[in-house]
Amino acid sequence: MRVLSRPSELQFPSGKVLSDGQATPEPGFSQVLEKSIGQVDDLQHQADQAMQEGSIKGAARIDETMIKLEEADISLRMLTKVRNKALEAYQEIMRMQF
Repeated sequence: MRVLSRPSELQFPSGKVLSDGQATPEPGFSQVLEKSIGQVDDLQHQADQAMQEGSIKGAARIDETMIKLEEADISLRMLTKVRNKALEAYQEIMRMQF
């Protein structure tokens, strides 16, 4: 694992430049959030499917099922934290006086 010692070592993503010199737009917050929600939903469905298969066919690979369940749980908790932070930011903005 590499530790960054100076802020100048940080690399931020930049827009891709097409051959005609125009930059392609980076995905916005809403697009990234929508993609993340889709990924969390997929993980939840995979965990549900693994549980159903385990209950019907028997627990042949319980370790894989538990890993899928934990991945789904962690991703859902992370998404919930992002949602809470977004709501806190919105509420803070609404409290501002202009």
